[in-house]
Amino acid sequence: MKPTFCFLTLLFLIGCKSDIKESSTPEIQPPIAKIHAEELVNHGDTRIDNYFWMRLSDEQKNATTPDAQTQDVIDYLNAENDYLDKVMSHTDSLQTVLFEEIKGRIKKDDESVPVNHNGYSYYSKYKEGNDYPLYCRSKMGTNEEEIMLNGPELSKGLTYFGMGNQAVSTNNTLLAYAVDTISRRQYTIRFKNLETGDMLEDFLENTAGSAIWANDNKTVFYTTKDPETLRSNKIFKHTLGESQDQDVLVYEEKDDTFRCTVFKSKSEAFIFIGSFQTISTEYQYINADTPNGTWKIIQPREKNLEYFVDHYANHFYIRTNKDNAKNFKLVETPINTTAKENWVDVIPHRNDVLLEDFDLFKDFLVISERKKGLRELRMRNWNGNEHYLQFKDPTYLTYTTSNLDFDTDILRYNYSSLTTPNSTLEYNMKTKDQVVLKQDDVLDANFNSDNYVSERLFATATDGTKVPISLVYKKGITKSGNNPLLLYAYGSYGSIIDASFNSSRLSLLDRGFVYAIAHVRGGEEMGRHWYEDGKLLNKKNTFTDFIDCAEYLIDAKYTSSEHLYAEGGSAGGLLMGAIVNMKPKLWNGVVAAVPFVDVVSTMLDETIPLTTFEFDEWGNPKDSIYYDYIKSYSPYDNVEAKAYPNMLITTGYWDSQVQYWEPAKWIAKLRATKTDDNLLIMDCNMDVGHGGASGRFERYKIQALKYAFLLDLENEVSSN
Repeated sequence: MKPTFCFLTLLFLIGCKSDIKESSTPEIQPPIAKIHAEELVNHGDTRIDNYFWMRLSDEQKNATTPDAQTQDVIDYLNAENDYLDKVMSHTDSLQTVLFEEIKGRIKKDDESVPVNHNGYSYYSKYKEGNDYPLYCRSKMGTNEEEIMLNGPELSKGLTYFGMGNQAVSTNNTLLAYAVDTISRRQYTIRFKNLETGDMLEDFLENTAGSAIWANDNKTVFYTTKDPETLRSNKIFKHTLGESQDQDVLVYEEKDDTFRCTVFKSKSEAFIFIGSFQTISTEYQYINADTPNGTWKIIQPREKNLEYFVDHYANHFYIRTNKDNAKNFKLVETPINTTAKENWVDVIPHRNDVLLEDFDLFKDFLVISERKKGLRELRMRNWNGNEHYLQFKDPTYLTYTTSNLDFDTDILRYNYSSLTTPNSTLEYNMKTKDQVVLKQDDVLDANFNSDNYVSERLFATATDGTKVPISLVYKKGITKSGNNPLLLYAYGSYGSIIDASFNSSRLSLLDRGFVYAIAHVRGGEEMGRHWYEDGKLLNKKNTFTDFIDCAEYLIDAKYTSSEHLYAEGGSAGGLLMGAIVNMKPKLWNGVVAAVPFVDVVSTMLDETIPLTTFEFDEWGNPKDSIYYDYIKSYSPYDNVEAKAYPNMLITTGYWDSQVQYWEPAKWIAKLRATKTDDNLLIMDCNMDVGHGGASGRFERYKIQALKYAFLLDLENEVSSN
């Protein structure tokens, strides 16, 4: 029987363990969270969680008047924030310099590259002094600007303002847009008449953030979320002029391991409902001209069958792993016979090439594929003739973007590298000519791409696997072993971390840092097997890969453990928690952003957002095999009485993906258990969620804090 909670005593005390001195100013004492032992029993195994009390329900967080538990939790989080402010106060001027430096490189009156669609050019632009943009359009062939939405006005008085998707009706007269003002990714959809400027009375609440127009210009489809788990589980049909409670439920995803979404084909001929989980998908469709029609399933869901669909002419084109095509292939099927038995290969499966995406044009098929860890763009006309785009950097990021028109030979794509600012280009697939539409300005008189060196290396993992590393540094650095180096990774969900430019990173590079990305297993950089080798019962490969990359960089004299730093966020924060348990002496400092560290308890609780959807990523700990394996690496469950590196942890009170109590419990347990006097601090932003601050520049304040933390540590070790 679990003991009941008791909140008759204070839930935290301000004190200091006699054997711990966490700052250079002894009188500044860290908050020590109250211990209230909760016994957690699973599979005959007992865990004692001293900080289980920190969890709050959404109802408690949203209550007008906080109850005792809520107030005690808030007091504890505020105490951590106060402690951080005090122990980092000596870096206040450095944080200000860094913030102004980072902000100063960004063009204040910037404007996006216009996207042409259905007779209009759409773009957004910032005016100097504003945190949010104006969303604009102009009729093609004219210079008459129309401000559809005024971000600065809409965000006025709000501590958080997140714009979701925007969609214009097919007759160009109505705009649907979504806004989140809490940072829980629960959006309200509003409608605006673009001809009169009037707002419609329609409100669609608790949505996933997008509205899909049928071709009748009065019907929209949208997704809502389960209010407790935030799982996108229902698709509704809304008719303009009616209240939300009159909307028709067209689909409910009842399998709690699946989520659902709704979207329109590039051809705008069909509307699709997609149901998806980690290893299975299912799509159904209706003609966009007949929103009251009957939905038809393309291929019923099967375990381990994944597919994604788009439309062109008389066929659906499908990216799929059918027939054990682990790296995916492209198939086509007639619209009236869509079951998988009728799928015909267009681009066959290849063992050494990952097919990531495709774009359909009247005369061309564009395939985004990955070879040896790098994405390539392959142009193929419908007669079978093909060629590739060529890129110069050893490691880079490229992707197709904003290709809304079928009847064009122009491909728009983005390109960036560790030394090349983000660029938007247009490429003529027939003539092979291309033009740079825009390259992001770096407002720094000293910046020149030629002043920086980018490399791509391969570390040998413990099991012999070659793990790619992308890195960048300023010219002139020698491999002495004394360079400060920040190593970053993510390594989950098959997410790929490509090597792209970040102007804020110059503040580290120009101060002598090397920046490196470890493309560890759990991502999909080297193909589908790379993901499968870093999930479920192979998850520890992610952690050992990261450690092996760090030790490779030390052996190659890029750095040493005294000058080595690590960073990861969310599932990458889990990585940070694992590596400080496994090899705490390897790092001088670690930044763990919104870290997923209480893996066992979270995956056992199906009321927490994302849990059921992620059983195929981590395993379901209700099965003892997965329970034992997850427990063996879960950062929170493996904190030990030993020395840990200096650590900065960040979180957001309204985080719906990694609830604030995971990092809060983790820091409390670390502080109560660790034996060192290294710095341990946490920043909990009480106004935001998983993505951090919403303002254009506000988000860089936490970046300035992270950089100040790293630079201050490096200054201390270098001066000794």
